[in-house]
Amino acid sequence: MAPRSELLPVRDPDLMGTKAHVITLLGYLILIMAVALSAFQIWQGITSTISATYFRPVHLSWVLVLIFLHYPLVKHQQSRFYLPGRVLDVALCGLTLFAAYRMSIFDYNDIDHLLYGLGTEDLVAGCLLLALLMEGCRRTVGWVMVLIAAIFLSYSAFGDLLPSGFATKSYSLQELIQFQIYSANGVFGSALGIAATTVFIFVLFGAFLEVTGAGKFFIDLAFSIAGKYRGGPAKASVLASAGLGSISGSAIANTVTTGSVTIPMMKTLGYKPEQAAGIEASASTGGQIMPPIMGAGAFVMAQFTGVPYSEIMLASIAPAILYFFCTLLYVHLMACKLNLQAVSRTEAVLAVMKQGAHHLIPLALITTLLMMAYSPLLVGVAGCAAIIVTAALRKHSRIGLTKFMLGMKNGALMALPISVACGAAGIIVGVVGQTGIGLQFTQFVMEFSGGYMLVALGLISIVALILGMGLPVTAAYIVLAVMAVPMLGDFGLPLLTAHLIVFWLSQTSNVTPPIALAAFAGAGVANANPMRSSIEAFKLAGGLFIIPIMMAYTDLLNPEASAFEFAFAIAQTAAIIIAIAVSIEGYLLRRLSNIERGVAFMTVPLILLNPFGAGAIGILLLAGLIAVQWKGRSS
Repeated sequence: MAPRSELLPVRDPDLMGTKAHVITLLGYLILIMAVALSAFQIWQGITSTISATYFRPVHLSWVLVLIFLHYPLVKHQQSRFYLPGRVLDVALCGLTLFAAYRMSIFDYNDIDHLLYGLGTEDLVAGCLLLALLMEGCRRTVGWVMVLIAAIFLSYSAFGDLLPSGFATKSYSLQELIQFQIYSANGVFGSALGIAATTVFIFVLFGAFLEVTGAGKFFIDLAFSIAGKYRGGPAKASVLASAGLGSISGSAIANTVTTGSVTIPMMKTLGYKPEQAAGIEASASTGGQIMPPIMGAGAFVMAQFTGVPYSEIMLASIAPAILYFFCTLLYVHLMACKLNLQAVSRTEAVLAVMKQGAHHLIPLALITTLLMMAYSPLLVGVAGCAAIIVTAALRKHSRIGLTKFMLGMKNGALMALPISVACGAAGIIVGVVGQTGIGLQFTQFVMEFSGGYMLVALGLISIVALILGMGLPVTAAYIVLAVMAVPMLGDFGLPLLTAHLIVFWLSQTSNVTPPIALAAFAGAGVANANPMRSSIEAFKLAGGLFIIPIMMAYTDLLNPEASAFEFAFAIAQTAAIIIAIAVSIEGYLLRRLSNIERGVAFMTVPLILLNPFGAGAIGILLLAGLIAVQWKGRSS
């Protein structure tokens, strides 16, 4: 049974009197509201009783109240400003409830507000909700998201003051609030809609997997499969993160949770601390692109494109496998260079499966249902139910009421940053649609790139990196999709291909210096230098840059490609991954000479750009290099 302390916020044991009572009371309130939110989301997912017009404001308001309670204005409980800060937090909750009430009684079918403007109370409620959303973002996501949303709002309000190339019609406060709050084009648009339904349910699914012990099972299974090979703990880290990354919904969270087990083992085996941190960060980032659950952004993509999630999942399998092939290749080359040996003893796969094979049933179920094109929302609800039922099959994984409530609470709390980030991203999406700035961005990139798609992809990568320094991956993807996908369409790329390219590039900020959040988290666990860890992670996660380019230039995502064309695209991508890896590491089957290293490097442009059909020559050159290495290995 989970201890009571896991359900309530941590309280400083030295606190006594009124402050201690307030903390305990708010702890119970957070628990009740979080569990109730999860129950409400499941009920809505099953019944769809409340229309989206009213459900989304209810969801966002509930989320904001929980944020103001769970993320206090004054964090330090010993501070003399703690209690006044909590009073202000409760006041913000009251303002949120007022705004929610006005949303709930607003008549969207009455066109008077379009003809004559909003009433005073509705206008005040709209302004309040916008401000409260910004504060919720600041507490959970950070200042960057707030500043970006504020810049876009300012562009709507004062765009007429800008130079002609960037100018737009300015909108009054009435028009802004009507568009952003009292329509489905801004805050309550499709981004928040998918976060409030499918994403929330799958985050809850991940929370239940954790409390039932499924997370430990996946780590143990990865070690039993890969631990006996050279560099085993590092390879096990890659496999475990592939399985757990999408479940946690956060590369940073996955780096910390999985890394707490894998990073110490990698260091013990002989990997440098920076290498261990980089391996875990790159593997955890890959979890966000691995089917069947690919993180929140993939569900948003399904909403944006109108493509069934099952098709997105199928299209993503080959690129995801190639990404982890890239990471595993670097891990193996590192182990060979360092002459690391395998772990002397690992638990047998059959023994691990005997203990936890039932944890695979929910994953198999949701994969099957998604492939059968059932609604992702209902699939998520079915998955949550399947976890509880299958966990009850074995005594050691069976959960009681306390752990069930812990799962419900953790699921709700993990979803808070996603919901407010999507709400704020909706502001940006709304401004782009209202002002037409997306078209201007497209024209700017097209002119700057000179019509070369490779240059345009490089520019998008830079924008993705900058956005990702301050935004969650899902929010960065939403902003980038609205701005960049139309431009990629102008190059002739299909809609799904353009979105997947943007989706992949949105992940890069987790592992790219100077601000590589997942790598920095791994460095904290490994007690390593953060910047050096981010450089290692950047190298290991090179597939995040290589594979999107190959999506654009090959038949990797072309549904009309023949089996041979698809196989050749995979061979091209795998070959360029190998060529870049051995060029950087200077090692293949043995250490490369300078000439061999130069040959490997020369194959990269041949395979990537395929000039005059010379991509096959690049692959043959690489195959010849492997043959030479093999022949000289024993000499």
